Amino acid sequence: MERNQKSTPPRLMAGYRYLSVVTGVFVTCLIISNIITVKIVAVGDIIMSAAITIFPISYIFGDILTEVYGYARSRQVIWTGFACNLLAVIAIQIGAWLPAAPFWEGQAAYEQILGYAPRLLLASFVAYLVGEFTNSFVLAKLKIFTQGKWLWSRTISSTLVGQGFDTALFTLIAFTGTLTPDVMINISLTEWFLKCLYEVIATPVTYLVVARLKRAEHEDYYDYHTDFNPLRLEWERTPQ
Repeated sequence: MERNQKSTPPRLMAGYRYLSVVTGVFVTCLIISNIITVKIVAVGDIIMSAAITIFPISYIFGDILTEVYGYARSRQVIWTGFACNLLAVIAIQIGAWLPAAPFWEGQAAYEQILGYAPRLLLASFVAYLVGEFTNSFVLAKLKIFTQGKWLWSRTISSTLVGQGFDTALFTLIAFTGTLTPDVMINISLTEWFLKCLYEVIATPVTYLVVARLKRAEHEDYYDYHTDFNPLRLEWERTPQ
């Protein structure tokens, strides 16, 4: 890769063949997870949200974005995911407010399944932003520290930290005052462990996708001169 040891700015989306696909999968996983999270499932004695089936995939694709395209590009995709999720929430809420047809009997079910409690919505948004940006930051820094070696160490370490913040913040904001501290800790540790285990199991697939994307895109970005401010949305520029 001619870009391995350089810090040239990421190209525009038109210059990449598969960035739009990776972005689409990332956003889709995020929105689906926020819809199905309302269902609580029990596997033996383990209680968790149905979102566990797909939400960790967003972190895997977050790793792929940062590893191949760099933090600046990942930052834009994270904010894109946030905006799309907000749009979905607004559309679902408007759908709930619209008057139901006299013959339609699903209004109560619609509101119960798709409705969002303000507190849970706040918890979801805060946890998502902090978790994803932490995940991307840790991976980008570790890529420089390891000089691009040991991809598994970056993906797993960044997920441990990012998912840790995500799970802890969501539980803290959503359930403080309604659940006991012991129950909150148990829920957080269980979901954090399962999400990280998901990442470990998916490591061979992550390796395969990253390798193929780097070859196809002719990109392997290193964030040597990146501004890691999560609020900055401009394209990164090469220092003069």
